[in-house]
Amino acid sequence: MADSTVEADLLDRGGVRLSVHGSRATISLDRPDTLNAQTPHTWQALHEIGRNLDSEVRVVVVRAEGRSFSAGLDRRLFGSEDVEGSPGLISLGQRPTEQADADIDTFQQGFSWLREPDRVTIAAVQGHAIGAGFQLALACDMRVLADDASLCMAETGLGLVPDLGGTLPLVQAAGYAKAVEICLTGRQVPAQEALQLGLANSVVPVQELTDSTDRLAEAVTQAPAGAVRETLSLLSQANEAVDPEQQLAAERAAQLRRIADMAELLGYG
Repeated sequence: MADSTVEADLLDRGGVRLSVHGSRATISLDRPDTLNAQTPHTWQALHEIGRNLDSEVRVVVVRAEGRSFSAGLDRRLFGSEDVEGSPGLISLGQRPTEQADADIDTFQQGFSWLREPDRVTIAAVQGHAIGAGFQLALACDMRVLADDASLCMAETGLGLVPDLGGTLPLVQAAGYAKAVEICLTGRQVPAQEALQLGLANSVVPVQELTDSTDRLAEAVTQAPAGAVRETLSLLSQANEAVDPEQQLAAERAAQLRRIADMAELLGYG
């Protein structure tokens, strides 16, 4: 898939760049002058990228230009006026409930596809990942943090709540009590603590972030694509604490599908 599959204008308005090379796609937040602050255009661009990625893409890396991963929501949206055609928070709240709910659902879809089992997703995080930035990193399967990274869920302190899908993976990774503390205090979680809490897979020097992420992206695509997809689906389901018997049944069904695929490849179909 070429960059042109998603409208260039939409990517520009969202401050997002996309490159696809073989089985790997790289999404780059590219508004370094605003510390990669996000707008609804950002989420729309991310959603369209997810909808249009070729099935051959097996790993997606989400990264950012400049010194910060993302400072969160563009502060202009805290006003009552629309910003570049997108509703500010006040005007969003003044819409009919069903319409406002649908708007937020659309925003969430920009992140939620990153946890679908069709491909592995990795966030490469440097500097600050605040609010929506933290939630974007949490939306990915794995996170590689530079040693200068700092995570912060700032929404509650601003009178809001995390609403881009970040609450579930935060609780799953760090536990309920720690998630409560992180959200309600709005404190910064430095990289090494994030690693200890399970919010990061690894912490590396800033200058090694790209190479370390590249190595991880290469490693997770070594297994057959079908096996990776089925394993991701099983792990995601297990992570949501389904009934043990249901999980065992899911494992059996997935294994039978894999055996059938392997038999077909070997000519036994």
